[in-house]
Amino acid sequence: MGWVKKIKESTPIHLCLAITFFTSGLVVNATQLVLFITVKPFNKTLYRSCMYYLCYSLYSQIVFLTDWWSNSRVILYIDPDDQKKYFGQEHVMGLMNHTYEIDWLVGWSFCEKIGVLGNCKAYAKKVIQYLPIIGWAWKFSEFVFLERSFDKDKELIGRQLANLLAYPDPIFLLLTPEGTRFTKEKHEASVKFAKEKGTTALTYHLIPRSRGFTTSLPHLRGKCPGILDVQLAFKTDDRVAPTVSNLLCGRGVTAHMYIKRIDLNDVPDKDEEAAEWLQEMFRRKDRMQESFHKHGDFFTSSGVPRLNQYEYKPRLRTLLNTTGWAIVTLTPMTFYLVKMLLSGEIIFFSIGAGILFTFHTLLQKAIGMSKISKGSAYGAMQKNHQ
Repeated sequence: MGWVKKIKESTPIHLCLAITFFTSGLVVNATQLVLFITVKPFNKTLYRSCMYYLCYSLYSQIVFLTDWWSNSRVILYIDPDDQKKYFGQEHVMGLMNHTYEIDWLVGWSFCEKIGVLGNCKAYAKKVIQYLPIIGWAWKFSEFVFLERSFDKDKELIGRQLANLLAYPDPIFLLLTPEGTRFTKEKHEASVKFAKEKGTTALTYHLIPRSRGFTTSLPHLRGKCPGILDVQLAFKTDDRVAPTVSNLLCGRGVTAHMYIKRIDLNDVPDKDEEAAEWLQEMFRRKDRMQESFHKHGDFFTSSGVPRLNQYEYKPRLRTLLNTTGWAIVTLTPMTFYLVKMLLSGEIIFFSIGAGILFTFHTLLQKAIGMSKISKGSAYGAMQKNHQ
């Protein structure tokens, strides 16, 4: 099967995937814009239902890389009662560690299996809403965009959560309390902060910022019944690193993800107590991560009750959706590109080559945005953990 490996690693195939995603993304964005102007002012429920399917159509092309293209595995540790009663049945906030380049993609893979991928939301930096394709899709689908200024964000959080929690179908709202992806530099700053404040320093996480969480709680109560404690880990001795580049080249990874539902009523009402509750959660997450790296699972030395291991099978709809978009976009694009490149006219050849170069550049930019080295410097620069 060496030839399959070579095909998946080839630049022309990557260009085909890029053309499919970016072209379909622009179609989705254009449709979202039309619906935003013509439908949303008169029927928000219909608008949001349409957004679900449009976002699913876009996001599932990325989940396709995990489930089908790279044949990656997501091993879940979950309570079967939670799975039957709650997963995909209610509004929920997920509190997840922000450690890996593809943590968001593993989360999307899980959400696709429980039927809420099109309603995945997150707290995101405001600047992202201006990025074509994903950023625009998030803007039209009402993500919670923050300016990282608490005075401004406090009002934004309340207003945007009110919009989201009015959705007719369940949403999955992701919050990464660490605020930025884990790096050595940011971890050193986090340890220094913990020592200065006399709190427990974490080994595998950054000290979580609690203000976004505590500010959200009053708006969640009565509307969002549960919180999911989500912990993601990859084994350090795995042959393939968990990166977007490896998935694009068809190299599969194995993710381990613990998911435990917590009733929102079990979270303290007062801000100070809720903040300490969040800190204690991350101390527990740190013990789980230590247990995973030392013993190969989250439970042996963490003191956390063992949960059943479960693995969802890939769903055919992500494969069919991506294949459909590939046919619709690649067929006319390939025809006209080949025609221009073989026309014998320099101007047409230049246009064709320029289009291919543009798609290649967009693909590299998209991969670069997910790299840990390109992450926000927020955690290293901010000394005032909120």
